[in-house]
Amino acid sequence: MTMRKPTREGVEAAAARIAGEMTRTPLLPFEVEGQRLWAKAECLQLGGSFKLRGATNRLMLLSPEERTRGVVAFSSGNHAQGVAIAARRMAIAATIVMPSDAPTVKRQATEAAGAKVVEYDRARESREEIGARLAAETGATLVPSFDDVDIIEGQGSVGVELRAQMIEATGGVPDKVLVNCGGGGLSAGIALALPEAEIVVAEPEGWDDMARSLDLGERVPVPDDAPPTRCDALQTKLVSPLTFNALREAGARGVAVTEDEIAAAMAFAARHLRLVVEPGGAVSLAAVLAGKAGPLTGRTAIILSGGNVDPLVYAEILRSEAA
Repeated sequence: MTMRKPTREGVEAAAARIAGEMTRTPLLPFEVEGQRLWAKAECLQLGGSFKLRGATNRLMLLSPEERTRGVVAFSSGNHAQGVAIAARRMAIAATIVMPSDAPTVKRQATEAAGAKVVEYDRARESREEIGARLAAETGATLVPSFDDVDIIEGQGSVGVELRAQMIEATGGVPDKVLVNCGGGGLSAGIALALPEAEIVVAEPEGWDDMARSLDLGERVPVPDDAPPTRCDALQTKLVSPLTFNALREAGARGVAVTEDEIAAAMAFAARHLRLVVEPGGAVSLAAVLAGKAGPLTGRTAIILSGGNVDPLVYAEILRSEAA
Protein backbone atom coordinates (compact mmCIF):
# COMPACT_ATOMS: atom_id res chain seq x y z
CA MET A 1 0.00 0.00 0.00
CA THR A 2 1.35 3.43 -0.96
CA MET A 3 1.91 5.70 2.02
CA ARG A 4 -0.12 8.90 1.86
CA LYS A 5 2.04 11.99 1.45
CA PRO A 6 1.32 15.64 2.18
CA THR A 7 0.68 17.69 -0.96
CA ARG A 8 0.31 21.28 -2.01
CA GLU A 9 -3.37 20.61 -2.75
CA GLY A 10 -3.76 19.25 0.76
CA VAL A 11 -2.14 22.36 2.20
CA GLU A 12 -4.49 24.62 0.24
CA ALA A 13 -7.51 22.58 1.41
CA ALA A 14 -6.33 22.70 5.02
CA ALA A 15 -5.83 26.47 4.85
CA ALA A 16 -9.40 26.91 3.61
CA ARG A 17 -10.77 24.47 6.20
CA ILE A 18 -9.23 26.16 9.24
CA ALA A 19 -9.29 29.79 8.10
CA GLY A 20 -12.18 30.77 10.35
CA GLU A 21 -10.43 29.35 13.40
CA MET A 22 -7.05 31.06 12.92
CA THR A 23 -5.54 34.48 13.46
CA ARG A 24 -4.07 35.79 10.19
CA THR A 25 -0.77 36.69 11.80
CA PRO A 26 0.94 39.85 10.56
CA LEU A 27 3.85 40.04 8.15
CA LEU A 28 6.10 42.74 9.58
CA PRO A 29 8.87 44.59 7.72
CA PHE A 30 12.24 45.19 9.35
CA GLU A 31 15.78 45.95 8.19
CA VAL A 32 19.11 44.21 8.63
CA GLU A 33 22.15 46.08 7.30
CA GLY A 34 19.98 48.13 4.96
CA GLN A 35 18.09 45.14 3.52
CA ARG A 36 14.35 45.08 4.03
CA LEU A 37 13.10 41.68 5.25
CA TRP A 38 9.78 40.30 6.47
CA ALA A 39 8.86 38.56 9.73
CA LYS A 40 5.79 36.31 9.84
CA ALA A 41 4.72 36.65 13.48
CA GLU A 42 3.25 33.26 14.35
CA CYS A 43 4.16 34.05 17.96
CA LEU A 44 0.94 36.09 17.89
CA GLN A 45 -1.22 33.09 16.96
CA LEU A 46 -3.74 31.94 19.58
CA GLY A 47 -1.83 29.62 21.89
CA GLY A 48 1.40 31.45 21.14
CA SER A 49 2.58 29.42 18.15
CA PHE A 50 1.73 28.00 14.73
CA LYS A 51 0.82 24.66 16.31
CA LEU A 52 -2.88 25.50 16.54
CA ARG A 53 -3.05 25.26 12.74
CA GLY A 54 -2.06 21.62 12.39
CA ALA A 55 -3.96 20.56 15.49
CA THR A 56 -7.16 22.22 14.29
CA ASN A 57 -6.89 20.64 10.84
CA ARG A 58 -6.28 17.18 12.34
CA LEU A 59 -9.14 17.38 14.81
CA MET A 60 -11.59 18.79 12.27
CA LEU A 61 -11.07 15.63 10.22
CA LEU A 62 -11.97 13.27 13.08
CA SER A 63 -15.24 11.36 12.73
CA PRO A 64 -18.02 11.99 15.28
CA GLU A 65 -17.22 8.64 16.90
CA GLU A 66 -13.50 9.46 17.14
CA ARG A 67 -14.32 12.78 18.77
CA THR A 68 -16.26 11.04 21.56
CA ARG A 69 -13.20 8.91 22.41
CA GLY A 70 -10.88 11.91 22.79
CA VAL A 71 -7.32 12.60 21.68
CA VAL A 72 -3.82 12.08 23.07
CA ALA A 73 -0.74 14.13 22.13
CA PHE A 74 2.84 14.46 23.33
CA SER A 75 4.67 17.77 23.39
CA SER A 76 6.96 20.04 25.40
CA GLY A 77 4.32 22.71 25.14
CA ASN A 78 3.41 24.40 21.87
CA HIS A 79 1.75 21.40 20.21
CA ALA A 80 0.22 20.64 23.61
CA GLN A 81 -1.46 24.04 23.68
CA GLY A 82 -2.54 23.80 20.06
CA VAL A 83 -4.22 20.44 20.62
CA ALA A 84 -5.75 21.55 23.93
CA ILE A 85 -7.26 24.70 22.42
CA ALA A 86 -8.55 22.94 19.30
CA ALA A 87 -10.00 20.12 21.41
CA ARG A 88 -11.76 22.54 23.76
CA ARG A 89 -13.32 24.35 20.82
CA MET A 90 -14.70 21.06 19.49
CA ALA A 91 -15.69 19.62 22.90
CA ILE A 92 -13.13 16.81 22.62
CA ALA A 93 -11.33 15.44 25.70
CA ALA A 94 -7.54 15.85 25.41
CA THR A 95 -4.67 14.21 27.30
CA ILE A 96 -1.18 15.62 26.76
CA VAL A 97 2.09 13.85 27.61
CA MET A 98 4.59 16.56 28.61
CA PRO A 99 8.19 16.35 29.87
CA SER A 100 8.59 17.14 33.55
CA ASP A 101 11.07 19.90 32.64
CA ALA A 102 8.74 21.66 30.20
CA PRO A 103 8.48 25.42 30.78
CA THR A 104 5.93 26.12 33.51
CA VAL A 105 4.20 28.72 31.34
CA LYS A 106 3.53 26.07 28.68
CA ARG A 107 2.18 23.48 31.12
CA GLN A 108 -0.07 26.02 32.84
CA ALA A 109 -1.48 27.22 29.52
CA THR A 110 -2.15 23.63 28.41
CA GLU A 111 -4.03 22.86 31.62
CA ALA A 112 -5.89 26.18 31.42
CA ALA A 113 -7.17 25.11 27.99
CA GLY A 114 -8.80 22.10 29.63
CA ALA A 115 -6.37 19.30 28.82
CA LYS A 116 -5.17 16.63 31.25
CA VAL A 117 -1.35 16.62 31.53
CA VAL A 118 0.66 13.42 32.11
CA GLU A 119 4.34 14.04 32.94
CA TYR A 120 7.32 11.94 31.84
CA ASP A 121 11.10 12.01 32.25
CA ARG A 122 12.60 13.27 28.98
CA ALA A 123 15.93 11.53 29.69
CA ARG A 124 14.63 8.09 30.65
CA GLU A 125 11.17 7.61 29.17
CA SER A 126 9.71 7.65 25.66
CA ARG A 127 6.87 10.07 25.07
CA GLU A 128 5.89 8.13 21.96
CA GLU A 129 5.50 4.91 23.95
CA ILE A 130 3.53 6.62 26.72
CA GLY A 131 1.24 8.34 24.21
CA ALA A 132 0.63 5.13 22.28
CA ARG A 133 -0.19 3.27 25.50
CA LEU A 134 -2.65 5.91 26.67
CA ALA A 135 -4.34 5.96 23.27
CA ALA A 136 -4.62 2.16 23.23
CA GLU A 137 -6.03 2.05 26.76
CA THR A 138 -8.72 4.66 26.10
CA GLY A 139 -9.44 4.27 22.38
CA ALA A 140 -8.38 7.87 21.87
CA THR A 141 -6.80 9.14 18.65
CA LEU A 142 -3.08 9.87 18.84
CA VAL A 143 -2.27 13.31 17.39
CA PRO A 144 1.47 13.52 16.58
CA SER A 145 3.26 16.85 16.60
CA PHE A 146 4.76 16.51 13.10
CA ASP A 147 4.71 12.93 11.79
CA ASP A 148 1.21 13.18 10.31
CA VAL A 149 -0.04 14.29 6.89
CA ASP A 150 -2.95 16.34 8.24
CA ILE A 151 -0.72 18.09 10.77
CA ILE A 152 1.86 18.98 8.11
CA GLU A 153 -0.81 20.26 5.72
CA GLY A 154 -2.37 22.35 8.50
CA GLN A 155 0.98 23.91 9.38
CA GLY A 156 1.45 24.69 5.70
CA SER A 157 -1.36 27.23 5.98
CA VAL A 158 1.35 29.59 7.28
CA GLY A 159 2.84 29.46 3.79
CA VAL A 160 -0.53 30.07 2.13
CA GLU A 161 -1.02 33.21 4.22
CA LEU A 162 2.57 34.29 3.66
CA ARG A 163 2.19 34.08 -0.12
CA ALA A 164 -0.89 36.32 -0.11
CA GLN A 165 0.68 38.81 2.31
CA MET A 166 3.96 39.04 0.42
CA ILE A 167 2.11 39.71 -2.83
CA GLU A 168 0.09 42.43 -1.06
CA ALA A 169 3.25 44.00 0.36
CA THR A 170 5.73 43.64 -2.51
CA GLY A 171 3.83 42.54 -5.60
CA GLY A 172 5.64 39.20 -5.69
CA VAL A 173 5.72 35.82 -3.95
CA PRO A 174 8.33 34.96 -1.28
CA ASP A 175 11.60 33.87 -2.86
CA LYS A 176 13.29 32.72 0.35
CA VAL A 177 11.83 31.52 3.65
CA LEU A 178 13.75 30.74 6.84
CA VAL A 179 11.90 28.36 9.14
CA ASN A 180 12.65 27.06 12.62
CA CYS A 181 12.81 23.26 12.57
CA GLY A 182 12.24 20.62 15.22
CA GLY A 183 10.42 17.71 13.63
CA GLY A 184 9.94 19.63 10.39
CA GLY A 185 6.14 19.83 10.19
CA LEU A 186 6.09 23.61 9.70
CA SER A 187 9.00 23.73 7.27
CA ALA A 188 7.64 20.82 5.23
CA GLY A 189 4.19 22.42 5.04
CA ILE A 190 5.64 25.76 3.98
CA ALA A 191 7.83 24.06 1.37
CA LEU A 192 4.71 22.49 -0.13
CA ALA A 193 2.81 25.79 -0.03
CA LEU A 194 5.65 27.79 -1.62
CA PRO A 195 7.37 25.61 -4.24
CA GLU A 196 9.00 28.68 -5.86
CA ALA A 197 10.80 29.70 -2.67
CA GLU A 198 14.17 28.61 -1.36
CA ILE A 199 13.53 26.95 2.01
CA VAL A 200 16.20 27.19 4.71
CA VAL A 201 15.57 25.31 7.95
CA ALA A 202 17.26 26.63 11.08
CA GLU A 203 18.13 24.57 14.16
CA PRO A 204 20.20 24.92 17.35
CA GLU A 205 23.78 23.66 17.16
CA GLY A 206 23.97 20.00 18.12
CA TRP A 207 20.26 19.54 17.36
CA ASP A 208 20.62 20.20 13.62
CA ASP A 209 19.54 16.70 12.56
CA MET A 210 17.36 17.96 9.71
CA ALA A 211 20.25 19.98 8.26
CA ARG A 212 22.59 17.00 8.49
CA SER A 213 19.93 14.66 7.11
CA LEU A 214 19.34 16.91 4.09
CA ASP A 215 23.08 17.20 3.54
CA LEU A 216 23.62 13.42 3.69
CA GLY A 217 20.46 12.46 1.80
CA GLU A 218 19.15 10.22 4.59
CA ARG A 219 17.69 10.69 8.04
CA VAL A 220 20.20 10.81 10.88
CA PRO A 221 19.37 11.23 14.58
CA VAL A 222 20.50 13.81 17.07
CA PRO A 223 23.58 12.38 18.85
CA ASP A 224 23.18 11.14 22.42
CA ASP A 225 25.69 13.73 23.64
CA ALA A 226 23.84 16.69 22.13
CA PRO A 227 24.49 19.88 24.12
CA PRO A 228 21.81 21.50 26.28
CA THR A 229 19.63 24.06 24.51
CA ARG A 230 16.99 26.56 25.58
CA CYS A 231 15.04 25.56 22.46
CA ASP A 232 12.73 23.03 24.13
CA ALA A 233 10.36 23.28 21.16
CA LEU A 234 13.07 21.99 18.78
CA GLN A 235 14.37 19.00 20.73
CA THR A 236 13.26 16.29 18.32
CA LYS A 237 15.61 13.31 18.25
CA LEU A 238 14.79 12.12 14.71
CA VAL A 239 12.73 13.72 11.96
CA SER A 240 10.04 11.71 10.17
CA PRO A 241 10.14 10.34 6.62
CA LEU A 242 7.17 12.59 5.78
CA THR A 243 8.87 15.84 6.70
CA PHE A 244 12.33 14.83 5.52
CA ASN A 245 11.10 13.71 2.11
CA ALA A 246 9.01 16.85 1.58
CA LEU A 247 11.98 19.07 2.37
CA ARG A 248 14.44 16.99 0.36
CA GLU A 249 12.16 17.10 -2.68
CA ALA A 250 11.89 20.88 -2.25
CA GLY A 251 15.68 21.22 -2.30
CA ALA A 252 15.75 22.67 1.20
CA ARG A 253 18.96 23.13 3.16
CA GLY A 254 19.72 23.70 6.82
CA VAL A 255 21.81 25.94 9.08
CA ALA A 256 22.70 25.76 12.77
CA VAL A 257 23.00 28.60 15.26
CA THR A 258 24.48 28.97 18.73
CA GLU A 259 22.69 29.69 21.99
CA ASP A 260 24.27 33.16 22.08
CA GLU A 261 23.02 33.89 18.55
CA ILE A 262 19.52 32.77 19.56
CA ALA A 263 19.54 35.05 22.62
CA ALA A 264 20.66 37.98 20.45
CA ALA A 265 17.76 37.28 18.05
CA MET A 266 15.24 37.26 20.90
CA ALA A 267 16.54 40.64 22.05
CA PHE A 268 16.44 41.97 18.46
CA ALA A 269 12.79 40.88 18.11
CA ALA A 270 11.92 42.65 21.35
CA ARG A 271 13.74 45.85 20.38
CA HIS A 272 12.91 46.17 16.70
CA LEU A 273 9.63 44.27 16.28
CA ARG A 274 8.18 44.63 19.79
CA LEU A 275 7.58 40.87 19.84
CA VAL A 276 8.11 38.27 22.54
CA VAL A 277 9.75 35.31 20.78
CA GLU A 278 10.77 32.10 22.55
CA PRO A 279 14.22 30.54 21.92
CA GLY A 280 12.92 27.93 19.48
CA GLY A 281 10.91 30.59 17.67
CA ALA A 282 13.93 32.84 17.16
CA VAL A 283 16.35 30.38 15.54
CA SER A 284 15.59 31.43 11.96
CA LEU A 285 16.02 35.10 12.86
CA ALA A 286 19.29 34.19 14.58
CA ALA A 287 20.53 32.64 11.34
CA VAL A 288 19.83 35.88 9.48
CA LEU A 289 21.42 38.14 12.09
CA ALA A 290 24.50 35.89 12.31
CA GLY A 291 25.00 36.02 8.54
CA LYS A 292 24.36 32.29 8.12
CA ALA A 293 21.29 32.48 5.90
CA GLY A 294 23.00 33.25 2.61
CA PRO A 295 21.91 36.02 0.21
CA LEU A 296 18.80 37.92 1.26
CA THR A 297 16.29 39.80 -0.89
CA GLY A 298 13.36 42.12 -0.41
CA ARG A 299 11.07 39.08 -0.51
CA THR A 300 12.86 37.04 2.15
CA ALA A 301 10.58 35.92 5.01
CA ILE A 302 11.56 34.74 8.47
CA ILE A 303 9.04 32.68 10.45
CA LEU A 304 8.89 33.64 14.14
CA SER A 305 7.15 30.42 15.12
CA GLY A 306 6.43 30.80 18.84
CA GLY A 307 6.39 33.13 21.80
CA ASN A 308 5.87 30.83 24.79
CA VAL A 309 8.91 31.57 26.92
CA ASP A 310 9.26 31.39 30.68
CA PRO A 311 9.13 35.01 31.94
CA LEU A 312 12.20 34.62 34.17
CA VAL A 313 14.25 33.07 31.37
CA TYR A 314 13.11 35.80 28.99
CA ALA A 315 13.95 38.57 31.42
CA GLU A 316 17.41 37.13 32.03
CA ILE A 317 18.12 36.89 28.28
CA LEU A 318 17.04 40.49 27.67
CA ARG A 319 19.04 41.67 30.66
CA SER A 320 22.20 39.90 29.53
CA GLU A 321 21.82 41.14 25.95
CA ALA A 322 21.39 44.72 27.16
CA ALA A 323 24.54 44.58 29.28
